[in-house]
Amino acid sequence: MIEYEPAMAAPLTPAIESAEQPGRINPALYINRELSWIEFNRRVLEEALDAHNPLLERVKFTAIFSSNLDEFFMIRVSGIREQIDAGVSELSPNGKTPQEQLEAIRAALLPLLAERQRLVNEELLPALRAAGIFLLRYDELNVAQREALHGYYTREVFPVLTPLAIDPSHPFPFISNLSLNLAVVIDDPHNGQLYARVKVPEVLPRLVHLPPETCEGPSDDGRRPACFVWLEEVIAANLASLFPGKHVRETYAFRVTRDADMEIQEDEAGDLLQTMEENVRQRRFGRVVRLTIDQRSSEEARRLLIENLGLRDTDVYAMDGPLGLSGLMSLISLDRPDLKDPPFVPLVPVALRHHEDDMFAAIRRGDILLHHPYDSFAPVTDLVKAAAADPQVLAIKQTLYRTGRNSPIVAALMAAREEGKQVATLVELKARFDEENNIGWAKQLESAGVHVVYGLIGLKVHAKLLLIVRKEADGIRRYVHMGTGNYNASTARLYTDFGLFTCDPDLGEDVTELFNALTGYSDQKRYRKLLVAPRGMREALMEKIEREISCARRGLDAHLIFKCNALTDEGLTMALYRASQAGVKVDLIIRGICSLRPGLPGLSDMVQVRSIVGRFLEHHRAYYFRNGGEEELYLGSADLMIRNISRRVETLFPIQDPIMLRYLRDGVLQAYLDDNVQARELLPDGSYRRLAPNGAAPFNAQLAFFESR
Repeated sequence: MIEYEPAMAAPLTPAIESAEQPGRINPALYINRELSWIEFNRRVLEEALDAHNPLLERVKFTAIFSSNLDEFFMIRVSGIREQIDAGVSELSPNGKTPQEQLEAIRAALLPLLAERQRLVNEELLPALRAAGIFLLRYDELNVAQREALHGYYTREVFPVLTPLAIDPSHPFPFISNLSLNLAVVIDDPHNGQLYARVKVPEVLPRLVHLPPETCEGPSDDGRRPACFVWLEEVIAANLASLFPGKHVRETYAFRVTRDADMEIQEDEAGDLLQTMEENVRQRRFGRVVRLTIDQRSSEEARRLLIENLGLRDTDVYAMDGPLGLSGLMSLISLDRPDLKDPPFVPLVPVALRHHEDDMFAAIRRGDILLHHPYDSFAPVTDLVKAAAADPQVLAIKQTLYRTGRNSPIVAALMAAREEGKQVATLVELKARFDEENNIGWAKQLESAGVHVVYGLIGLKVHAKLLLIVRKEADGIRRYVHMGTGNYNASTARLYTDFGLFTCDPDLGEDVTELFNALTGYSDQKRYRKLLVAPRGMREALMEKIEREISCARRGLDAHLIFKCNALTDEGLTMALYRASQAGVKVDLIIRGICSLRPGLPGLSDMVQVRSIVGRFLEHHRAYYFRNGGEEELYLGSADLMIRNISRRVETLFPIQDPIMLRYLRDGVLQAYLDDNVQARELLPDGSYRRLAPNGAAPFNAQLAFFESR
């Protein structure tokens, strides 16, 4: 073990520390997190723009870009609006007032939104038509299609619609979050111009699939073309049925986005489950933060909406074409494998292939690493099922954050309880936008007799842990699974994540004590091998960075490789600047937000930041420390954000097998550093540059993992 003086770290240099606020980062060195997020979503849009991607994958990325943007307004923009309304004058870490941030967000988004609309109208829709997939405007329909749609409208749509008048005797109606609506302008001979609102029903498919026999188009490959019409166009074409005897002069689509970030006063909530249920119901009533509207809309119609929704002109985004383009995701279900990425089948790791009948024996032979989605998630589910059926298993404890629908994990936990096992789960009710799903699982688990805990006051439990206690011939043994991703079999096929099976006694003790802290009372701050937030993880990471600085100053090997989803924590950002100044090589692989500016001479010229956006969502977290040759590598659930390090229960766990560590260092992390196809490099000004082979062999890390299985 290399000895070092745990740096009381040298005083921060003025270049890193803010002159006005000692202990805070210099604003010039901190990239605004909102603008950094917009840059991330730009990279998503670039995948939609990339003609090398299969057509329906480009459509998928367009839908993801749009869905991401909805969440950004619901959470981040709404928070800034609240600061402005409350008169908050505190500057962000990069020195912007809330109002300045809002203005910068709009300036950054307007060209991106224009590019998305251009992409859809000028590239994707024509390409889809050429492939026999038609998203038709109503005025393009032939007679047979109009007749079919009229019948569909009469049978399925008309009974669901509720036109709402807007006048002195009819107050402006409530417009629910993310709902698509039609603003209807009516000419009335007696009352002049009237307004009404018609909500596009969310219970019906947004893209109406026309009968195949009515669809005309190319069919050179023998496929019958697929034709669709946007539901709002079907309704707009039939508005006369809703306003008989009136003349509908104009109709415009519009959509609102509301504040969906819930405030939970946990210390005053007698029943967190009931409180969360009420908060989920109230979410749709949050303040409106964005109005998206058809750019053809009249000034009078816009003004009516702006005034009644309590908005400013800068909250309005006028679009050329369909609104709510996350609805394009439904096209992915089309049976067109020629327009999608090639399918793949995840494999079971070699260590488990011949031991499916006794996973416990396989884990006893040595730690087993899973790399999803290239490795199957099935062994995780199989282990819980095996534990539920095994008479030697005494107890199962697990954290559940996002499990998805029809979860086999939850079913296995309930089966374990039926078999008489002690089963305890920590269901995180505050998992954003999964609250309703988790409330349902919590109730089902409780009804099955499972001990259900809802988390800790003021903290989200984001750690991914499974503990199985088994009675064996030589005594009690603990089997543990720890991961970087959720216990969700569906997303495990779409997200990159790591998981580790182990029966290491120290880790078993650590996980046991952490569960005791989560379900009972404990002030434990240190564990044998786990790094746990919010108590201890920040200090441990800072100490390990300072240790790397000490190694560099003594001429020893010093290298940090951090892979995570975001870096925004000021303290850790400053520590990485210090590491670069000391000569530590710092490689950051960060999918999303990064607030550190790399490549600044004399300050961060030893730092390289890259982002990978590709077929799979990069989700795993890995933290490598060269440590003068005494290497350490941790995997886990925590990103380098203040919310993760200070306001969540997170875990990082060590990789102790030297062979496994070398594989992760050289086979995984280095692959991301070598990627010259999907990788983008962060530049000092906060923009990203896509890397290219430039004469070298093209290397796509995700594709390499896929092909190596």
